[in-house]
Amino acid sequence: MAIIKTEIKQKTIEKEVTLTGVGLHTGADVKLVFKPGAENSGFVFQRKDLEGCPKIEADANYVTSTQRGTCMEKNGVTIQTCEHVLAALVGLDIDNAIIELDASEPPIMDGSSKFFVEAIEKAGIIEQEAFREEYEVTQVVSYADEETGSEIILMPSSSYQVTTMVDFGTKVLGTQNATLNSISDFKTDISGARTFSFLHEIEMLLEHGLIKGGDLNNAIVYVDKELSPKTMEKLRVAFNKENIAVKPNGILDNLTLHYPNEAARHKLLDVIGDLALIGTRIRGKVIANKPGHFVNTQFAKKMSKLIKNERRNNVPQIDLNSEPLMDVNQIMDMLPHRQPFLLIDKVYELTDNHVIGMKNVTMNEEFFKGHFPGAPVMPGVLIVEAMAQTGGILVLSTVPDPENYLTFFMKMDKVKFKQKVVPGDTLIFKCSLITPIRRGICHMQGYAYTNGKLCAEAELMAQISKVK
Repeated sequence: MAIIKTEIKQKTIEKEVTLTGVGLHTGADVKLVFKPGAENSGFVFQRKDLEGCPKIEADANYVTSTQRGTCMEKNGVTIQTCEHVLAALVGLDIDNAIIELDASEPPIMDGSSKFFVEAIEKAGIIEQEAFREEYEVTQVVSYADEETGSEIILMPSSSYQVTTMVDFGTKVLGTQNATLNSISDFKTDISGARTFSFLHEIEMLLEHGLIKGGDLNNAIVYVDKELSPKTMEKLRVAFNKENIAVKPNGILDNLTLHYPNEAARHKLLDVIGDLALIGTRIRGKVIANKPGHFVNTQFAKKMSKLIKNERRNNVPQIDLNSEPLMDVNQIMDMLPHRQPFLLIDKVYELTDNHVIGMKNVTMNEEFFKGHFPGAPVMPGVLIVEAMAQTGGILVLSTVPDPENYLTFFMKMDKVKFKQKVVPGDTLIFKCSLITPIRRGICHMQGYAYTNGKLCAEAELMAQISKVK
């Protein structure tokens, strides 16, 4: 499995857009504002009603409750029932957005993602400069909850696809399936699927005052038991209706189904929203059997951890015995550096947005004479310099006469050292563009690997300048 940097640009919304409504469980009036998000920031919720306007990133590791929707908490600040909003953002192929709220819970609207989708489209969708990353699935990943029989399986596929299979063991709902083969079909096929409940759940929620914002226009209610006159009266009062009846298909007569398998489609919507909490795009097929917020978010946590480990240990697979793209003489034709300060020996890959280089670390290096002679260790700053020289190949490859340019550091950020580099090690460097090269300025993510492990990483910014 691997993190791949695609040729697709990240997207956000063009301008702010506002929705108002009530929270399903809180019953509180709430205003939601979608705002443009910065590159590589993902989805971020912001509570405008609290001091300091705290932010909560859409991250599976912040999930604290899944009893009646997916709820997150960070530093004592909560966001409830976030899945329908996140599904709308993913469904419209957006990467970065701020979701500003003046309460803990987004408005339930009609119980689907439809109104969020319409609002986002009204705001407009624009491309950003940074490239999108995806997690390419090459082997099966799964998570099962033995208690409920729920299971999620992720398998290789050329695109993000989701299939849900729903079976609640009730005659009124039966077994339903739904499939989304392309995220581009989310708006038409999935976004309008509304949330649903069984009558016995509605009764319990009403008893405990846990469905204050619910009315019979934002939930499909499947009647899985006989309605007593007492229950009828309770529902009539709770939902402010003169009459309530059960349709022949076993649902209350508050609304008409949009699709025969609307329940399965809504579960698919929930899966997309909950898996947005992974924080990285998935290139693979999800098969969810009896999904629910608990199993969805547990799987999201598992994937988040797996991707974090992959990101750190995503060692480029190159054959060091193969003929390189550039040997040391070709590198010297491009870079102005010379021994003892030329710190890369070969280049194996060079594309529009990444480069992979290599250095053999020998005992003859000049820096070992003074850097712990009794226990030689390659200085960390030189590992970063070698990484930068590898990145220099990437940026200089964009001009026709690289020998007439010099490359200068502008910034180093998020520099981390993980492993020692000693004589005899082989260093592999990979530098990938974070944003496209503009005006000779290159902003890239660099990684250095040795012995099959990440040994250093840094965000680097450099500029090429013509020699006068």
